[in-house]
Amino acid sequence: MEYLYQYLTFLAQTVTVVAALLVVVSAIAAAGMKRQQQQPAGHLEVRKLNDYFSDLKLAVQESMLPPPAARRVRKQEHKAARRTAKQEAKALKRAAEPDAGRPRVFVLDFEGDLHASRTDHLRTEITAVLAAARDGDEVVVRLESAGGMVHAYGLAASQLDRIRRRGLPLTVVVDKVAASGGYLMAVVANRILAAPFAVLGSIGVVAQVPNVHRLLKRHDVDVEVLTAGQYKRTLTVLGENTEQGRRKFIEELEDVHRLFKDYLVDHRAELDLETVATGETWYGKDALARHLIDELSTSDDYLVARAEDADLFEVRWVEHKRPVERLLGHLESSAHRVAGRWVEKINQWRGGV
Repeated sequence: MEYLYQYLTFLAQTVTVVAALLVVVSAIAAAGMKRQQQQPAGHLEVRKLNDYFSDLKLAVQESMLPPPAARRVRKQEHKAARRTAKQEAKALKRAAEPDAGRPRVFVLDFEGDLHASRTDHLRTEITAVLAAARDGDEVVVRLESAGGMVHAYGLAASQLDRIRRRGLPLTVVVDKVAASGGYLMAVVANRILAAPFAVLGSIGVVAQVPNVHRLLKRHDVDVEVLTAGQYKRTLTVLGENTEQGRRKFIEELEDVHRLFKDYLVDHRAELDLETVATGETWYGKDALARHLIDELSTSDDYLVARAEDADLFEVRWVEHKRPVERLLGHLESSAHRVAGRWVEKINQWRGGV
């Protein structure tokens, strides 16, 4: 009895601590929501990649000079930076004018997870680019995604469609993977470039629904699944599934696959769907042979080459987050990365692309 009393006391203390933590977290979240209503949720960062590439080159050159020469180089660079400050301001002003000389390339990044969570950032970045873009500019998207939920990647692809409808050339570069929903986004581009060992394809739909009905039945647990509408629920986790429900579920998956293929044909008519829409994936060279991409190239090679004759601007939306939100975001991102490894094998409930 004494042991039981001690255990119950410990349990009560634990519950009290957890409840107190929940109250504190709720208060912080409520305060954060209030501040978010008063302040912008983030800000736009723009970095000129030409300067970044130039700094890399200068850093290597300086490291190879003897110490006195290196000091002279740094001094000269400091003076040059002060001299060109006003010139850069004037250049930015000229860049906004219709008759500005060099073409401009806007560089965006999209790293996808199961829910295409960066779509909100992408839509803001695209809105900003379209507001500043002029005829002759190009948009480059460095895309990495193994796919995920159908509706989430459909919206992400629609955001890239905004660039095409505006008439701006859109180039998607894949360094690692653009599969399933990731390739759904990539296919919007005028040109798709991929690294030699990048993974592309997986043009298919997958769904897996666990069912524990027999386990519950063995323990005399009944589950009632009540619906209004013949196909409101086809397959369930707890209830007993029927052959009719399975057929309807597969029919819905086929409908999504058909929409996927129709979207590919609309944006990349040269694809042989009988060959590529099988759910298989291919590495860069084989993907090129099947017209899934247009050229073998890494994003680094492409951007460095474009920097020779164009001004490159990396555009990124940075969300303002408090420490607690950043911690939760890191935990969520870790969970998404783990889930992403299995997204092509397991996509629960309704299916994914």
